[in-house]
Amino acid sequence: MGQLELLAPARDIQVGIAAIDCGADAVYIAGPQFGARQAAGNPVDDIRQLCTYAHRFGARIFVALNTILYDEELEDAYRQMLDVQEAGADALIIQDLAVLEMARKGIGNIREDFRIPLHASTQCAIRTPEQAVFLEDLGFSRLILERELSLDQIRAIRKAVSCELEFFVHGALCVCYSGQCYLSEKIAGRSANRGACIQACRSRYDLVDASGKVLIKDKALLSLKDYNLKNRIEELAEVGISSFKIEGRLKNMSYVKNVVRDYSTALDDLIGKMPERYERASFGKVTGGFVPDTAKTFNRGYTELYLDGKRGRWAAMDAAKSMGEEIGTIAALNRDRSVITIRPVINGIRLNNGDGFSFVAKDGSVAGFRGDICEGNTIRSKAVPEAFAGARLYRNINAAFEKELERQGCTRTISVDVSLNAFTDDGFWKLEVKAESEDGRQVSTVMEAGEQTANNTERMLEMLRGQMSKTTSGYSFGVSGISCSEGLPFMSASAINAIRRELAEKIDALPCGRKDLLIRTLKKPESDKKTVPHKQATYKNNILNRLAETVYSECGTEKVEAAYEITHCRNAELMRTRYCIRYELGMCPKHHGSKDSGPLFLLNNGQRFALHFDCRNCEMTLTEA
Repeated sequence: MGQLELLAPARDIQVGIAAIDCGADAVYIAGPQFGARQAAGNPVDDIRQLCTYAHRFGARIFVALNTILYDEELEDAYRQMLDVQEAGADALIIQDLAVLEMARKGIGNIREDFRIPLHASTQCAIRTPEQAVFLEDLGFSRLILERELSLDQIRAIRKAVSCELEFFVHGALCVCYSGQCYLSEKIAGRSANRGACIQACRSRYDLVDASGKVLIKDKALLSLKDYNLKNRIEELAEVGISSFKIEGRLKNMSYVKNVVRDYSTALDDLIGKMPERYERASFGKVTGGFVPDTAKTFNRGYTELYLDGKRGRWAAMDAAKSMGEEIGTIAALNRDRSVITIRPVINGIRLNNGDGFSFVAKDGSVAGFRGDICEGNTIRSKAVPEAFAGARLYRNINAAFEKELERQGCTRTISVDVSLNAFTDDGFWKLEVKAESEDGRQVSTVMEAGEQTANNTERMLEMLRGQMSKTTSGYSFGVSGISCSEGLPFMSASAINAIRRELAEKIDALPCGRKDLLIRTLKKPESDKKTVPHKQATYKNNILNRLAETVYSECGTEKVEAAYEITHCRNAELMRTRYCIRYELGMCPKHHGSKDSGPLFLLNNGQRFALHFDCRNCEMTLTEA
């Protein structure tokens, strides 16, 4: 039976709990330091509380420690590894192989038993079977694959390794292969691999040719749409993906709740279609809440990128921000542009007071405003000077939907099967109650029920079933059988409720019957084993410290270039990507039969970058010009 896991992001404990309530099987979150999103750190005590909450449903908590580390940071990183392990974390997501070395050996005089699995971050640039085998041989229990892969490429990696495979299915897309984008560091000295990316791919650029002619002006030429693979879950499971990851450790609670609920429902539908083949990786049933709609939360438009091994139009170059759902065009404005009348794309579309709207202004920038009063097709707001008749108008905040997300919370419960047996002992009634949760926890209790016999057995049966078949402390009780050959004791509703509460407390005291998690032994590579796909380690291996150097050297790398900083590397690739500006603009000689444009450059704020086109591999690279 294959387990399918929905993995949700959490910027803090509150978002993590909401994700679990909405159906996540696992949550990834950063600890106090060393996460690839500097603005999303969390205290160890919060991680401990989140682990406690998650584990009652058999859900798991993965802690991201996925920046690369300097030598002077290694000891602090190791102490954090031990702290989050003690707090109950189920795995670490890492990029720097120094973390793997410390997991094996400790550091300095600090050597403690490190037991939890390691997951190789997508920052490890896992896009070939060779790289996957290299990391599996080091002892990683899970590989988080590059987003830009096709189903065939995933299938090839699945055949090459036996560990778990994780794949992003929703959220923002980096234009570059993960872990190997150095544009932020070149421009601002802020490394993406250190959690400080400035998101240069969302900036606006001019595209110019060798003569200086401006071909495209002031567009977000490197900005991609967002991933949405909800309709491809079955195919991804078929080729070997077991964990379906949602991007967004900086996203707010409403975003996470909406997306998690949408994908959790999709996974449940798949399992309902193939119950003999798949099951969820955690327990519990989600009820109540809202009807999810990912069109109504943050997105730059959606794409399936390269999943079918084919190129498409992937760019969101007109607007690198969330535009939202298109609602129509601006038909008319009053003099000060505070009253806007729209021509809707869908008749009867309902606008709400407080909705947020956006459009592309005439200068190419994205403008936005809030609708104070929305009646029919008329929006009243503060003056919007950039607005003009004919502009395509989008709604990027649906006030009514946001209120629904906030008001209509999901409830997640573990089902518990209860059986009761009533009998007398020396003239006194006793009630033996046995309960088994859906994850296999078994508890029982025997209650003294007094001397009084119920006059109406049927009515007492009805009361027992009714009062025992309720939800308490996250456990949904249901009575499967009541044995009462001698009749039933007379019991009050409060006495029966007390039994149910006692059962809940006893179940809670037992560890959840969690499903198996693949754990591989952290092993030292054999000296004669040349699995390393990197004969010479370069800046692309992101080595900042002596321990990472040691790992590569022991694996057979002939030369380790310790200097990571891209500013020291002449003519270095600042990014390599499947995305191609020439293809996106219909200028590709290979696909469109266009005349070769010659050298092309991106200009931004006085900085100039050269584009290079590797047509053999159908990839684009960017260097400093």
